[in-house]
Amino acid sequence: MPTYEYICHTCGYTFDQFQSINAEPLKICPQCNGQISRKIGGGAGLLFKGNGFYITDYKKSGQPETKNEKTESTTKKETKKESAS
Repeated sequence: MPTYEYICHTCGYTFDQFQSINAEPLKICPQCNGQISRKIGGGAGLLFKGNGFYITDYKKSGQPETKNEKTESTTKKETKKESAS
């Protein structure tokens, strides 16, 4: 559930309110009973948690292999050919 920020038009009081997305916006200031409106926020953004992320975690399909991957696959193919001979 998101936290919304409100501002009072009468006294200028600003506060945050934890509400469901489906909940109706608040309309009355808790300090002066004046009219309030919900401010538009930028959102919390994307949070990464954990030990880290690696380039291989998000490899795009259709991209050429890196040098290390080519070397490993070439070495495996050459080893198989030598074994078959």
